[in-house]
Amino acid sequence: MNILNTNIHITRRVLVLALASILPATIALAHGGLEHVRGTVAKVSDQSVTVTTTAGKTVEVLLDAQTTYARADKPIQKSDLKVGDRVVIHAAEKGEILTAHTVEVGVATKKAADPH
Repeated sequence: MNILNTNIHITRRVLVLALASILPATIALAHGGLEHVRGTVAKVSDQSVTVTTTAGKTVEVLLDAQTTYARADKPIQKSDLKVGDRVVIHAAEKGEILTAHTVEVGVATKKAADPH
């Protein structure tokens, strides 16, 4: 009976280690292995967009020929990006360089009429 308990203990330990090694990979795949940059466009150039994040940091994200752009789930052009747009950028990170995979521009909401 003691050998059986030892085998169960070893089996549990192996199972826990296996799950612990798989879980981080599963989380990375759930996010597509991309970083998410959320904030407001501070600057746009042909090669990059600079975003002031919701945390107040300034982040530059490179744009390339494969980058796609959308507003309200409809495709738009890079030229439609404007300073002040609220964006969510999904970007691949290589070293400390971010390259945008997708740029999603928030839909402007109508401000409530000022009663004064």
